[in-house]
Amino acid sequence: MKTNFRRLLNVGLTLLISYSTLNAQDNYMDSLQNVRDEFNQKLLHTDSIINPEEQSIIESLSYFEIDRSWILTAKFKKKKGKVFEMPTTTTRKPEYRRIGYLHFKRNGEKFKLAVYKSVGFTLPKYKDYVFIPFKDGNAPEKTYGGGRYLDLEITDDMKTVKVDFNTAYNPYCVYSHRYSCPITPEENHIEIKVEAGVKNPVMKEE
Repeated sequence: MKTNFRRLLNVGLTLLISYSTLNAQDNYMDSLQNVRDEFNQKLLHTDSIINPEEQSIIESLSYFEIDRSWILTAKFKKKKGKVFEMPTTTTRKPEYRRIGYLHFKRNGEKFKLAVYKSVGFTLPKYKDYVFIPFKDGNAPEKTYGGGRYLDLEITDDMKTVKVDFNTAYNPYCVYSHRYSCPITPEENHIEIKVEAGVKNPVMKEE
C-alpha cells in the first residue's frame, strides 16, 4: 500500500508540476497576445499614432508565432564605446553610447548584439533603460529593413540578461513617414533569422 501511495503521490506531483508549467505558458501566451491586440487597436482604430489616411493602406499587422524558444539568456559583457550620433530616417541624429554586448547562443548558432544607452535620458528612472535595435536575416522581405527594436533594463551588476525576442517591435516610421526613427547600426546587422516578434504589416492592394 505504501508503495502504491508513493507512486500515486509521485504521479500527482508530476501532473501538478506539468499543469503549473502549462498554466504559466498559457498565461505568457495570453499576456503577449493581449499586448499585440491592444497595440493593433491603438494603431489602426485610434488616431493616437497614425492618421486615418495612413490607416487606410494597412490591411493588418503581422507577427511570427509566439515561440518560447526565442526567450534567450544572454551573457552581458561590458564594453563602453564613444558617444555617437545614431542615424535616423530623418535629419535628426540622437546621441547614444554603446555600453556593451549581449552574447547569444541558440540551437548551436551564436550571435551578439550591441547594447546602447541614450545620452539624452538623464532622469534617474531611466538610468537602467537600454536600446537594442537589430536587423536580422529576415529583412527586408519579412521584417523592416531599418531594423526592429528591443527595450530592456540592464543594471551595472548584471552578468546575464533574459531577452524575449517575441517582444521585438517596429519603429513607428514603418507605419508613417511622419516619424523619425533610429536606423540599426551596422554592428547590429546579423545573419541569423530571428523568427519572433513583429513582421512587416500587410498592406492593402492598390
